[in-house]
Amino acid sequence: MSDLRLDDTIFEDLKNTFSTISDRMDTARRTLKGADGSAVGAGKLVDEVHDFADEWGYGIKQLGKHTQGAVKMINKIGDEFSKLDQDLAESLKSTQKKGK
Repeated sequence: MSDLRLDDTIFEDLKNTFSTISDRMDTARRTLKGADGSAVGAGKLVDEVHDFADEWGYGIKQLGKHTQGAVKMINKIGDEFSKLDQDLAESLKSTQKKGK
């Protein structure tokens, strides 16, 4: 390996954080979708609660998709970084052999 270092736990921590966000967003979306608007009383207010739940449910679903995309990108960055590290290590080995 070369001297180029990036702790793998950084990528794992980021993936875990984004995965947790995605899971929590999905839980919130399902909770909102199942909300009983009739508990607030008046018909117009019930409709508003349902509209709010629908809009937030959509937004939360979109955020969940983006966090999943972030996890995929973090994986790709980690893979590319590992490849770069290997390439640099090989380059350093061949430079050292030529110098002898």
